[in-house]
Amino acid sequence: MRIKAELTFPIELKDEATLCYLCKKFEIVLNIIEASFSTDVGWAIVVIEGAEAETKKALEYLTGKSVEIKNTQML
Repeated sequence: MRIKAELTFPIELKDEATLCYLCKKFEIVLNIIEASFSTDVGWAIVVIEGAEAETKKALEYLTGKSVEIKNTQML
């Protein structure tokens, strides 16, 4: 399963390696298409690839971290 999504990270996560942890915690491949981070907010357009169950768990993990997920597309 491949999903393209736009992620918006809250200021609380600015010092956390959220995407790195995501790849270590779940059996997925993460491709960062485009990203921008500042001291207040960050956003990234990513492609998440993996088994359906792992991909869904990865998205749930991000939601649980207050990462906003929008413009999700199946590829």
